[in-house]
Amino acid sequence: MKLPKKVRIRDVGPRDGFQNVRTFIDTDKKLEIIDGLVTAGIQAIEITSFVNPKAIPQMADAAKVAAEVRKKYPDLEALALVPNLRGAENASKAGIRNVAYVVSASEAHNKANVNRSIDESVENLKELVLQHPELNVRVDIATAFGCPYSGTTPPENVFRLLKVCRELRIQEVTLCDTIGIANPKQVSGLLNAVKDGFPELNIALHLHNTRGMALANMAVAAECGITNFETSVGGLGGCPFAPGSEGNAATEDTVYMFEQMGVETGIDLEKLIETVSYVQANVDALVTGKMLKVKNSTCINF
Repeated sequence: MKLPKKVRIRDVGPRDGFQNVRTFIDTDKKLEIIDGLVTAGIQAIEITSFVNPKAIPQMADAAKVAAEVRKKYPDLEALALVPNLRGAENASKAGIRNVAYVVSASEAHNKANVNRSIDESVENLKELVLQHPELNVRVDIATAFGCPYSGTTPPENVFRLLKVCRELRIQEVTLCDTIGIANPKQVSGLLNAVKDGFPELNIALHLHNTRGMALANMAVAAECGITNFETSVGGLGGCPFAPGSEGNAATEDTVYMFEQMGVETGIDLEKLIETVSYVQANVDALVTGKMLKVKNSTCINF
């Protein structure tokens, strides 16, 4: 395999991993988990989401989380997801400078997720970039590979949004397999087409593991030259507006895979698993990553 020397992993657990958890996680516990991720060597974390708390109550403490993380870790690449202009305004007021704006490649999912058409989301994005030059805006293209409502996503839908990003001079785009439906051949095909058509864009991948394909898809993506991946501590995650969506690729499993293949991550797996154990004990959600089970097994060498 032709692999990069190193990859960069952004943990999205405190946002994507927590948003589906019905039992509210105390803010202090959220901050403890972020502490653990930083201690393990993770340099980029999606720490929260500035959404309407009526829609996602778990994110009601977004401003407090942002303030505490900024104060404690001024050099951390702390990101927040924003679904609209108001979310961006609230993130900016909280001192966040890196935001992820989400728009779906599927019309049906975009309406379910943010209650707007894709065209309306694009216009909102343009206004956001214009009104908030202080923000470093990244675009997350949801359902880039498949949609729970309309099936497989045509690549042209993705290309259309990438063209918008290029026009707005947005440098980083994350392609999201929101329902974990992609396969290695599909991932390779789309990524090679994106590299050919949009070589100036920095592409990251966000892969859910609903069908157990996330690690295989990441390995293929790394062969295609992708070096930025989003994962979630413990494999937590899921989209409230994507029926059947399950957790993300587990950060700890991803680190193990890449390090075993000789690809540097800069992350201490032992310390990371300590944080996974804390998540298992303090978050009312199922930890789906494998490495904690391996660590706790009496019959398997870690």
